[in-house]
Amino acid sequence: MSALKDIRVFDMTRVLAGPLCTQILGDLGADILKIEQPGVGDITRSWGPPFDDDAASAYYLSCNRNKRSLTLDFTKPEGLEIAHKLIQTSDIFVENFKTGFLTQHGLGYEAVKKIKPDIIYCSITGFGQTGPYAERPGYDFQVQGLSGLMSLIGEPDGDPLRAGISISDISTGIYSALAIVTALFQRSRTGEGQYIDMSLLDSTLALMTFASQSYLLDGKQPPRVGNGHPNIVPYGAFKAKDGFVIIAIGTQAQFEKFCRFVNREDLLSHYVNNEVRVHHRAEVVHEMNKITAEQTVAYWIDHMEKIGVPSGPVNTLEEAFQNPQVIARGTQQTAQGVRTVASPLGLSDSPPVYSKHPPRLGEHTEEILRELLSEVQIEELRAKGVV
Repeated sequence: MSALKDIRVFDMTRVLAGPLCTQILGDLGADILKIEQPGVGDITRSWGPPFDDDAASAYYLSCNRNKRSLTLDFTKPEGLEIAHKLIQTSDIFVENFKTGFLTQHGLGYEAVKKIKPDIIYCSITGFGQTGPYAERPGYDFQVQGLSGLMSLIGEPDGDPLRAGISISDISTGIYSALAIVTALFQRSRTGEGQYIDMSLLDSTLALMTFASQSYLLDGKQPPRVGNGHPNIVPYGAFKAKDGFVIIAIGTQAQFEKFCRFVNREDLLSHYVNNEVRVHHRAEVVHEMNKITAEQTVAYWIDHMEKIGVPSGPVNTLEEAFQNPQVIARGTQQTAQGVRTVASPLGLSDSPPVYSKHPPRLGEHTEEILRELLSEVQIEELRAKGVV
């Protein structure tokens, strides 16, 4: 049985952070009502190529499975009335509009709470509902820079770089789903809902964990170290004969095993512990590249596994999806004919489901409205452009 069966989510999110949050809830069995602007829908539907046969972008497909799409113009009185009726049957309200926008249109937390007193209402914005930036729009790239994340990414003498994926949006979506599930648990004990204020900036600073903590501890900027690790050496992607091999030496014992395997015990006397190696990072990395350049990637992976030193290739996505471990874990799933990346939530008794493909714009409008209205009323709303 799905963990969130019979839980309904009124989903007023677009782009990535919000839709990813509600997709997680949908994977766990919640009924997600994705509210979209008639004729337009989620802007990411057009963010391509690539597109599927229904002209939906990969971007949109990545975070909108297990949902039902309802087109609704909530800025019109008839649309707002329908929204209020659906909210009465919902447990969770998730939105990522600019701060204050929904309040202006009768769908802020206080208005929704009057309709559904035990509602769990989650707002996702760039900077949260308080502070001097609360009114500003917030975007992933902008927040990666503002948070300090980009100062950590790149080669030591190179330019700062954004992460290759929208990590601020993604982390906020995941944290938001966690907050919502926590609020659901709290409601099961108290009978009361609550308001959840989520911020891309807050989430990104939290995501940086040991980097943020390092700064708070000593007030120093952690260095950019490319593929290396700011606190562990040697730990990186090193040059082999035919590519790059990741060798992640995380303990003194692993360093000793490596040095003995490559007949370089002199390194043990020169770089006696990790602290010394961190202070002499460039020298150690230079020696590592000299050693690894003598053999192939496959050679290093095979022999590092035998001696208990973590290692691996630098795969393309094609190679990653063909990896036997990825295949064995069922990481590629199908949702009504649409290939999708599986949820990583490995629940034994209530596993994620893949029951609905990412919906076409307005695909479930009539299905949802039939709960409230007759066919004649639905057609009247269509004629007015409300749905």
